[in-house]
Amino acid sequence: MQIILLEKVANLGVLGDVVKVKDGYARNYLIPQGKAKRATQANMAEFEALRAELERTHAEKLAEAQALATKFEGLMVQVTRKAGMDGRLFGSVTNIDIVDALEAQGFKIERSAVRMPEGPIKQIGDTQIDIALHSDVVVPVTVSVLGEQA
Repeated sequence: MQIILLEKVANLGVLGDVVKVKDGYARNYLIPQGKAKRATQANMAEFEALRAELERTHAEKLAEAQALATKFEGLMVQVTRKAGMDGRLFGSVTNIDIVDALEAQGFKIERSAVRMPEGPIKQIGDTQIDIALHSDVVVPVTVSVLGEQA
Protein backbone atom coordinates (compact mmCIF):
# COMPACT_ATOMS: atom_id res chain seq x y z
CA MET A 1 0.00 0.00 0.00
CA GLN A 2 1.27 3.46 -0.88
CA ILE A 3 1.12 5.97 1.99
CA ILE A 4 2.15 9.58 2.68
CA LEU A 5 4.05 10.03 5.94
CA LEU A 6 2.69 12.81 8.13
CA GLU A 7 5.68 12.66 10.49
CA LYS A 8 9.10 11.04 10.68
CA VAL A 9 8.87 7.27 11.19
CA ALA A 10 12.03 5.35 12.13
CA ASN A 11 13.37 3.10 9.36
CA LEU A 12 10.68 4.31 6.96
CA GLY A 13 11.05 7.98 6.04
CA VAL A 14 10.44 11.61 6.92
CA LEU A 15 7.50 13.99 6.64
CA GLY A 16 6.06 14.03 3.13
CA ASP A 17 7.67 10.85 1.82
CA VAL A 18 5.47 8.54 -0.23
CA VAL A 19 6.45 4.99 0.67
CA LYS A 20 5.17 1.51 0.04
CA VAL A 21 4.49 -0.58 3.16
CA LYS A 22 2.62 -3.78 3.92
CA ASP A 23 -1.15 -3.34 4.10
CA GLY A 24 -1.46 -4.48 7.72
CA TYR A 25 1.27 -2.11 8.95
CA ALA A 26 -0.49 0.82 7.30
CA ARG A 27 -4.05 -0.17 8.28
CA ASN A 28 -3.35 -1.27 11.86
CA TYR A 29 -0.60 1.09 12.99
CA LEU A 30 0.41 4.03 10.79
CA ILE A 31 -3.04 5.31 9.76
CA PRO A 32 -4.80 4.92 13.17
CA GLN A 33 -1.84 6.57 14.96
CA GLY A 34 -2.05 9.56 12.61
CA LYS A 35 1.43 8.96 11.25
CA ALA A 36 0.33 8.43 7.64
CA LYS A 37 -2.50 8.66 5.09
CA ARG A 38 -3.24 6.62 2.00
CA ALA A 39 -1.53 8.03 -1.09
CA THR A 40 -4.62 8.96 -3.12
CA GLN A 41 -4.83 12.01 -5.35
CA ALA A 42 -7.17 13.79 -2.91
CA ASN A 43 -4.93 13.06 0.09
CA MET A 44 -1.83 14.18 -1.85
CA ALA A 45 -3.49 17.53 -2.67
CA GLU A 46 -4.67 17.93 0.94
CA PHE A 47 -1.18 17.12 2.24
CA GLU A 48 0.46 19.69 -0.04
CA ALA A 49 -1.98 22.33 1.22
CA LEU A 50 -1.15 21.52 4.85
CA ARG A 51 2.56 20.81 4.37
CA ALA A 52 3.83 24.10 5.81
CA GLU A 53 1.66 23.76 8.91
CA LEU A 54 2.77 20.14 9.47
CA GLU A 55 6.42 21.12 9.12
CA ARG A 56 5.94 23.95 11.61
CA THR A 57 4.30 21.69 14.22
CA HIS A 58 7.02 19.09 13.66
CA ALA A 59 9.69 21.74 14.30
CA GLU A 60 7.87 22.90 17.46
CA LYS A 61 7.70 19.34 18.82
CA LEU A 62 11.39 18.87 18.08
CA ALA A 63 12.28 22.10 19.89
CA GLU A 64 10.20 21.04 22.93
CA ALA A 65 11.91 17.65 22.99
CA GLN A 66 15.36 19.23 22.77
CA ALA A 67 14.51 21.60 25.63
CA LEU A 68 13.34 18.66 27.74
CA ALA A 69 16.48 16.71 26.81
CA THR A 70 18.65 19.35 28.48
CA LYS A 71 16.80 18.68 31.75
CA PHE A 72 17.44 14.93 31.41
CA GLU A 73 21.23 15.32 30.98
CA GLY A 74 23.12 13.58 33.79
CA LEU A 75 19.89 12.38 35.41
CA MET A 76 20.04 9.36 37.70
CA VAL A 77 16.90 7.47 38.68
CA GLN A 78 16.93 5.31 41.81
CA VAL A 79 14.67 2.29 42.20
CA THR A 80 14.63 0.08 45.30
CA ARG A 81 13.64 -3.58 45.06
CA LYS A 82 13.92 -6.66 47.25
CA ALA A 83 17.03 -8.64 46.40
CA GLY A 84 18.76 -11.81 47.45
CA MET A 85 22.24 -12.14 48.92
CA ASP A 86 23.82 -12.56 45.47
CA GLY A 87 22.46 -9.23 44.14
CA ARG A 88 19.70 -10.71 42.00
CA LEU A 89 16.31 -9.07 42.27
CA PHE A 90 13.11 -10.86 43.21
CA GLY A 91 11.32 -9.80 40.04
CA SER A 92 12.69 -7.06 37.80
CA VAL A 93 12.70 -3.33 37.08
CA THR A 94 10.65 -2.57 33.95
CA ASN A 95 9.85 0.54 31.94
CA ILE A 96 6.74 1.11 34.10
CA ASP A 97 8.90 1.30 37.24
CA ILE A 98 11.23 3.77 35.53
CA VAL A 99 8.31 5.97 34.40
CA ASP A 100 6.97 5.97 37.98
CA ALA A 101 10.40 6.94 39.36
CA LEU A 102 10.72 9.74 36.78
CA GLU A 103 7.22 10.96 37.64
CA ALA A 104 8.27 11.18 41.30
CA GLN A 105 11.12 13.46 40.16
CA GLY A 106 8.70 15.65 38.19
CA PHE A 107 9.13 14.30 34.64
CA LYS A 108 6.09 13.12 32.68
CA ILE A 109 6.88 10.72 29.84
CA GLU A 110 5.13 7.86 28.09
CA ARG A 111 6.25 4.36 29.02
CA SER A 112 6.77 3.58 25.33
CA ALA A 113 9.51 6.24 25.33
CA VAL A 114 11.68 4.17 27.71
CA ARG A 115 14.04 1.98 25.69
CA MET A 116 15.71 -0.85 27.52
CA PRO A 117 18.02 -2.59 25.02
CA GLU A 118 18.84 -5.49 27.35
CA GLY A 119 15.29 -5.96 28.61
CA PRO A 120 14.12 -5.61 32.23
CA ILE A 121 16.82 -5.03 34.84
CA LYS A 122 17.32 -8.07 37.09
CA GLN A 123 20.51 -7.15 38.99
CA ILE A 124 21.47 -4.56 41.58
CA GLY A 125 23.66 -1.78 40.19
CA ASP A 126 23.71 1.01 37.64
CA THR A 127 22.33 0.48 34.15
CA GLN A 128 22.27 2.87 31.18
CA ILE A 129 18.93 3.15 29.35
CA ASP A 130 17.63 5.49 26.64
CA ILE A 131 14.58 7.72 26.71
CA ALA A 132 13.19 8.68 23.30
CA LEU A 133 11.58 12.09 23.69
CA HIS A 134 11.19 12.46 19.91
CA SER A 135 12.17 10.39 16.89
CA ASP A 136 15.32 12.57 16.63
CA VAL A 137 15.99 13.12 20.36
CA VAL A 138 17.17 10.17 22.46
CA VAL A 139 18.60 10.87 25.93
CA PRO A 140 20.69 8.43 28.01
CA VAL A 141 19.64 8.06 31.66
CA THR A 142 21.28 6.04 34.42
CA VAL A 143 19.04 3.76 36.47
CA SER A 144 20.48 2.82 39.85
CA VAL A 145 18.83 -0.26 41.32
CA LEU A 146 19.23 -0.53 45.07
CA GLY A 147 18.55 -3.76 46.90
CA GLU A 148 16.87 -4.25 50.21
CA GLN A 149 17.23 -7.55 52.01
CA ALA A 150 14.16 -9.76 52.10
